[in-house]
Amino acid sequence: MGALDPKNRHNLVLRVTSAAVLFPLAVWITYVGGLPFAVLAGGAAAVAAFELVVMFGAVGAAEVFGIAVAAAIPFVAAWEPSGNLLPGWSGLALAGATIVLFVFSLFRRSPLEEVPRAMAVVALSWLYCGVLLASLVGLRLRFDVGWVILAFVVTWGNDTFAYFTGHALGRHKLLERISPKKTWEGFAGGAVGSVLGALVTRALLLEDELSVGLAVAIGLGGALLGPLGDLAESMVKRAAGVKDSGKIIPGHGGLLDRIDALLFVAPWVYVCAAYLR
Repeated sequence: MGALDPKNRHNLVLRVTSAAVLFPLAVWITYVGGLPFAVLAGGAAAVAAFELVVMFGAVGAAEVFGIAVAAAIPFVAAWEPSGNLLPGWSGLALAGATIVLFVFSLFRRSPLEEVPRAMAVVALSWLYCGVLLASLVGLRLRFDVGWVILAFVVTWGNDTFAYFTGHALGRHKLLERISPKKTWEGFAGGAVGSVLGALVTRALLLEDELSVGLAVAIGLGGALLGPLGDLAESMVKRAAGVKDSGKIIPGHGGLLDRIDALLFVAPWVYVCAAYLR
């Protein structure tokens, strides 16, 4: 692929500028924790869920309800004393939301054969965006803040190394029918970025809690799950016939485009942290 053309160079500048603004802000709010972090997670879940439902058509009452549920899940998880992902009230709230979704669907005016698809999109919005983001809230509540930073760095290290390696060396397509630009070379470069990110974060923030071996394992897990999260969102976008989930972040598209990999990596980091507890 070689050197970047002017269009890609401009896009790279936008990506770097956006990351330079958003990354420090996200890290600062993560360190603050508490209500600001819950607001960050809930707000991100709401925006991502909105982008998801808009991909598939008009936003009606059921879709608005789904967005609200996605936003609420991280907050409900924050109220759990244990900081678990879906215990107690969180699980009951999700069960209640499922019942309400069926009630909304009873009164939809669309043809009956279209109702299951519409319900699936709404349910996906809170499972994909709300539940997976709740793992970050659980990480922040139960463990040292370094674990949340670890999830960020593993994800973004993978994305950054994959981007540059893919552009410089990419030749062999990874899964062309889903994401034509992804290559095995980019995947390998991303794996290096994930492992390096995990090792650096361990050295700076988690040396007393995390062994080198487990840091490498977390990085390798992120190297697999990050691209899978990216491919999963690409599949959803292709099904909806859109290129980006939105336009909220210059150079990156929508918020869901930016956090798709993190949604898959964060639960993995949570499981690893819980294993050590």
